[in-house]
This record gives sequence, C-alpha cells and structure tokens, in this order.
Amino acid sequence: MAEVGGSYKTYLTKEQEDALRKTAEAIVKPGKGILAADESTGTIGKRFNDIKLENTPDNRRKYRQLLFSTHAGDHISGVILYDETFRQKDDQGTPFPKLLEKQGIIPGIKVDKGVVPLAGTIGEGTTQGLDDLGVRCKEYYDGGCRFAKWRCVLTIGPHTPSHLGMLENANVLARYASICQQNGLVPIVEPEILQDGDHDLDRCQKVTEQTLAYVYKALADHHVYLEGTLLKPNMVTPGQACSKRASPQDIARATVTALQRGVPVAVPGIVFLSGGQSEVDASVNLNAINTFKNERGKPWALSFSYGRALQASVLKAWQGKDEKLKNAQQVFFTRARANGLATQGKYENEDSTAASSQSLFVEKHQY
Repeated sequence: MAEVGGSYKTYLTKEQEDALRKTAEAIVKPGKGILAADESTGTIGKRFNDIKLENTPDNRRKYRQLLFSTHAGDHISGVILYDETFRQKDDQGTPFPKLLEKQGIIPGIKVDKGVVPLAGTIGEGTTQGLDDLGVRCKEYYDGGCRFAKWRCVLTIGPHTPSHLGMLENANVLARYASICQQNGLVPIVEPEILQDGDHDLDRCQKVTEQTLAYVYKALADHHVYLEGTLLKPNMVTPGQACSKRASPQDIARATVTALQRGVPVAVPGIVFLSGGQSEVDASVNLNAINTFKNERGKPWALSFSYGRALQASVLKAWQGKDEKLKNAQQVFFTRARANGLATQGKYENEDSTAASSQSLFVEKHQY
C-alpha cells in the first residue's frame, strides 16, 4: 500500500475504489431508487398484524417474493435485504439475491444489529453490530450483495441530540463504512433524525446540519472513500406533533440547504428515507427537492430508499392472498414508478387512495 503522509496508508486499491464508485453511481441512476425490504422479523410482524396474516418464515418469503418478482427494475435500482431474506429462495429455488440480479437490480443488506441505549444520555442510543461485521460483510459479498445499510437514530428534544449522541453515532457509522468498503460493499450511511417531537422546520434543519457535520468529520477521520458511499438522511420536516406544518417547497428549501452545508460534492448520491411520511407525501416532497432551484446547484443525485412509503398500499392490496398477488404487484410498480419520476422532478400529483395518503408515522420507529 502507498504511504500518504506519516500516519496514514491507503487501504483500498484503485480497482476496489473503482468498483465501489461504479456500484454507488449505478444505485442512483436517474429515475431509480432503493426498495428497503430489510424489516426485522418483529417489525414485519406488526405489518402482517394489520392484514391479519400470521408472521411465519414462509409468509415473509412469499411477501418478499411478491416484491422481488414484480419486474420493477426500470424504477428500482437496489433492494436492501434482511439476513433471513438474503438466505431465502423463490418458488423455483432461485436465491433472492440471484433473482434480483436477473432483473438488473443490485442486492444490498442491512448489517446493523439494532439500536441500544447510550448510557449517561437523556434517552439517546447508538447502534450495535461492529464486532463481527467484517466476517458478515464477506459472506454477504460472496452471496451477491454489493451494498449495505446501517441505521443510526437521533431524536430532537429540549436537550437532544447531545454532543455525545452525535459524536458516538457518527463514529459508529464511520467504522461501519470503512469495514464495508474493505469487503467490497458500498456503505449507505444513515443518520436518521426521527420525526418524533414538536420541533419546527428550522430546528430540524439546524440539527440535520449539525448531524451531517459530525458524520462527515468522522468519515474523513476514518479515511472512508466518499465516492464509494451513499447518504441516507431524513428529509428536513417539522416534528410530527408540530402545529405549524410545512409545504413541499419549504421542505425542499430546508433540506437542500442543509445538504449543501454538510455533504461533500464527492458523494455520488443521497437516498432519502421516508421517515413515516405517507406514500404520496414522500413522492411529492422528493419531487419538490429535485425541482428546487437555487444558485449553488445540487451536485449529488437525489433519490429514495423507501420502506414503508413503497409497501403500505402493497400490503393492503395483497392481504396475504394468492389471488390478489397480481394486483398487489401492480400497486408496488405504481409506487416505484411514482418515486422514479420524482427523482427526475417529473412526478405529478396522483389520485391518492386512502392507503397511499395515510400517515405512516410510528413513534420511536425501529427496523
């Protein structure tokens, strides 16, 4: 490895860097984004409860098969898998990563092991899973995955997030990113600021800017190759309990401003999480962000990595019944297409259904 200065050696070859960059760029190609199908067994169980479906391994497999066999590759560039899903197969015996590859969709994997309390703070947490991460990343890479996701969570309150909360979560994200890149996986860096609370738009913007500053300082400290990463942030929105709502244009202005102040130009793309917005709101706000104009421009691709905002209507359409599978797949394709158009600023307001316009907010949401 080449020596660069007295205290640092490059740890990726040019070939490794090129592969990571190409994957990151492919994920944020115009008109495409990510399906986050990485809900834990417990979380998907809660969603199955809503349609009165038993939470069994085969029902989970059937549901993911419904999504992955929809042929939505024109609008979905990547899918984040859960460990169980990574190991499952479709009815014909094809492993799910291979099924996605056949459609030109890049398989990804959730690698964190959940949020745990951060001692000495006022209800803050950090994310665990670093100890064996290198071993797991190698297995996932060998099984066809080419990117990964790790979620850290911050909450806005009277005294949060604290310096310690932001510092610890930024450092954890940087360690994760470095380990992923050494094993060939593009790390999606996800510092999610929850919608929980009554904070206004300006407070969310300020906290988002602070969080991004901590994150990119840590990524620099850990020598992470930014061109081979993606950022998965919250959109800047008022808290769920805030009495003063914000228009899509307000959200776009605040979000783009925060990103311009905190995200290096070297990052290829930003894939927003939906954060409890309704399906339609997530599409409308993403479209507004992409159509927002200012003098400084937007040097990154601005796309999506949605879970709830791509699946809520699908589950209601499916109901766990084979005879409703095709209809559910059409609903999924419609939502994927809507968000694909929003990445290009071409989305037009649709005739929303009760399901697509329903708030998907979950207090202290966990994946």
